[in-house]
Amino acid sequence: MVRVPVSPWFLGTALAWLVRLWHLTLRVERINTAVFTDPALRAKRPVIILWHDEIFPLIPAHAGERMACVVSQSQDGEILAAALKSFGFLSVRGSSSRGGMRALIAAKRVMDEQGVGVIFTVDGPRGPRHKVKPGAVFLADHAGSPIVPVRAVMSRAKIFHRAWDKFQLPWPFSKCTIIYGDPVTLPPAGDDPEEMRRRCEHLEQIMNSLGCDL
Repeated sequence: MVRVPVSPWFLGTALAWLVRLWHLTLRVERINTAVFTDPALRAKRPVIILWHDEIFPLIPAHAGERMACVVSQSQDGEILAAALKSFGFLSVRGSSSRGGMRALIAAKRVMDEQGVGVIFTVDGPRGPRHKVKPGAVFLADHAGSPIVPVRAVMSRAKIFHRAWDKFQLPWPFSKCTIIYGDPVTLPPAGDDPEEMRRRCEHLEQIMNSLGCDL
């Protein structure tokens, strides 16, 4: 029996349609949306930071909003990039583990040329879970952009405990609350690794505080 290879584009497109249908069953509530949709903020090309395990409801919720996403160079990243394109996102390839600096340079170029913000899963692609890595802070420093933390809190979800991020898949007809934090503007960190570490910890605290009262 001949096995026909399936292209990442086909898998990504099929995944996008499945996510769309799944998303139609969810009850989505947004908190502090006015901050996120503020034209003045969009003009500053914000760096949007997310946790890796919460991306499922966030992708379709922001379809067509013309932002760029930093996507891993792995094979799974190929599929995700195709899915994101279907939702109207631009993709910048690279991660903290593979092609990290190239991805940051490419992200800065996209921000300058397209005038768009960039989305980071700040603990991806391999963790540690819910630990902010320096990439988003570095990019915000060099682009002069504010950082906007975003969380998705799911009322009922299948949690994949064996995955490094404990990925959350909301059950159909469950409620998803998307919380937009206030923009964070940090002065340049320079080349001081200790200062960068403090900034990452500060952003972790902000992320963990979003939605803790839900």
